[in-house]
Amino acid sequence: MKVLRVGIASYGEMKARTLAIARGQYRAAPSEPKVWFTSTESFAKILSEKNRALLRLIAESSPKSLSDLAERAGRKKSNLSRTLRTMERYGFVVLRRGARGSVVPQVPYQAVSLSMPLGFGKQSNDAA
Repeated sequence: MKVLRVGIASYGEMKARTLAIARGQYRAAPSEPKVWFTSTESFAKILSEKNRALLRLIAESSPKSLSDLAERAGRKKSNLSRTLRTMERYGFVVLRRGARGSVVPQVPYQAVSLSMPLGFGKQSNDAA
């Protein structure tokens, strides 16, 4: 199963991590998140119940265009396009060019794994 790893970190933490990677001071492990959100609220907004249903519809029906998806979802194409472009920025959707310039949405992952520090320091090994 292909899993998208997602993390929650403040803007400052993400910037410091990116700069450390660019300077060669830190090397990200393959198991670390590839996509970052600045809050649980922003993560929840992108993966709302409505948007998860949309991802499921795309994965199950393989629509041939945004118009096809809009018809299947019962949503306006302009609203759907905006939602999908936002989801594409985070890697939840891939938008490819199809026949005659149509846009074909695809879902590249079957699951999302969230990594989120609780923000109160290191846990001791003897904590239960």
